[in-house]
Amino acid sequence: MRVFYLLLILVAGGAVRLALFRARRRRRSAEPLPGGPSRPVLEAGGAATQGSASAGGASRLLWDALERGLGDVGLVASREIRERLRGRIFRVGTVLMVLGVSAAIVIPTLTKSGGLTPQTVGVLGPLSPGARQLVLAAAKANQDKAKFVPESSLASAEAHLRSGETDFVIVDASEILLDKPVSSSNSPADPGLVQDVAQYLGVLDAYQRAGVSPAQAARIDNSKPIGVRSLVAGSKSKTNATSIIGLVLLFFMLTQYCTWILVGVMQEKSSRVVEVLLATVRPIQLLGGKVLGIGAVALGQAALIVGVALALGAAVGSNFLHGAAPLAILAELAWLVLGYAFYCWVYAAGGSTAERQDQAQTVALPLSFPVLFAYVYAITVASSGSPSLFFKVLAYFPPTAPFCMSVLVGLSEVTWWEFVVSAFISLAATAGMAVLAARVYRRAVLRTGARVHLRELLGRYAH
Repeated sequence: MRVFYLLLILVAGGAVRLALFRARRRRRSAEPLPGGPSRPVLEAGGAATQGSASAGGASRLLWDALERGLGDVGLVASREIRERLRGRIFRVGTVLMVLGVSAAIVIPTLTKSGGLTPQTVGVLGPLSPGARQLVLAAAKANQDKAKFVPESSLASAEAHLRSGETDFVIVDASEILLDKPVSSSNSPADPGLVQDVAQYLGVLDAYQRAGVSPAQAARIDNSKPIGVRSLVAGSKSKTNATSIIGLVLLFFMLTQYCTWILVGVMQEKSSRVVEVLLATVRPIQLLGGKVLGIGAVALGQAALIVGVALALGAAVGSNFLHGAAPLAILAELAWLVLGYAFYCWVYAAGGSTAERQDQAQTVALPLSFPVLFAYVYAITVASSGSPSLFFKVLAYFPPTAPFCMSVLVGLSEVTWWEFVVSAFISLAATAGMAVLAARVYRRAVLRTGARVHLRELLGRYAH
């Protein structure tokens, strides 16, 4: 089975490389010869309606619907989508991210030991034969081999846990006793086995309390795992590697897509194409189409990565995404959209003040400080599992909310109405930033020469 997965990864990598090679050859063969007819200026600026000759009928209908539904904004958005999808950096980056996530899911399953892990289970008090069979079944499902050891007293059970003679103890079939939390790296107990045993014994306890009559079946279905108590207190961390990976992808995507907008605005300004475009469409339409097109590509790429991770994890039986609640995944996607919606206008306004590559880097550096600060702070809090009051306040501040609120959702430290309030604050701030960015863009995009400073534009607007 391991060899099969390795071959599958190699074949997938080879297929991707072959597809990229063929696409590169088709693009080169389609390029016009020197001195030949060039593409229309409006298409280069973002408002062309002609698709490539190789586009399928379904995609042509999609572009037509987008352009008819949104007018000039749709024209610009469709051009941005085409340009990003055809870009080599985007395609290679998407393939690398998908392969990276796939490797993180598949490789641990290949290196996982095939033998059974021995687990010594102490038993204090009565434990029915049915309960013992359930514990053995749970051990088999988690690739463990359970061995029961009777305990004479609670003090003796605690002593055996501290000495390592037992991995965990079942107390009166109503509680599981551990020496260290299962989340600790040096805990001898298998986390999956402890969780399954707690769940099974909770169901048995519900049967004993409710009986087996049909009228009480609902009570049995709603049973909860029995309590798990540790002699040594551990950290309050409730997160796992999945939430950390989510923050990394969120940081990467926000910085990548917003940088696309900044560089795109700067290139249009430096090439003077924007003069022709602004004679046809309004500044807010041109800027809105660029933001909408790149945002659609961003959401599609994020959905692809999450979908591949979930499907591959379920196919190979990986526990990489174990414990990743659908609510936490949806929160990551939602704050990717909200974070992009806020920062895209900021970067668009900044890009309109520069017209050379060195100026664009100077503008992007201060704009990236809030994102970098929120990312590092969120990673720290997600690892410790203990958000401070300052961190919770930052979850309502639009520049830092995408990272902070995502962590609070993963730690179950926020209610639904708090999530909604933070989202509405971000939306309101995004609307205000869009108006400000459009005004800065209109005033700065036609100014050439030295880099235009935002304080000059804001000062002129204030007067």
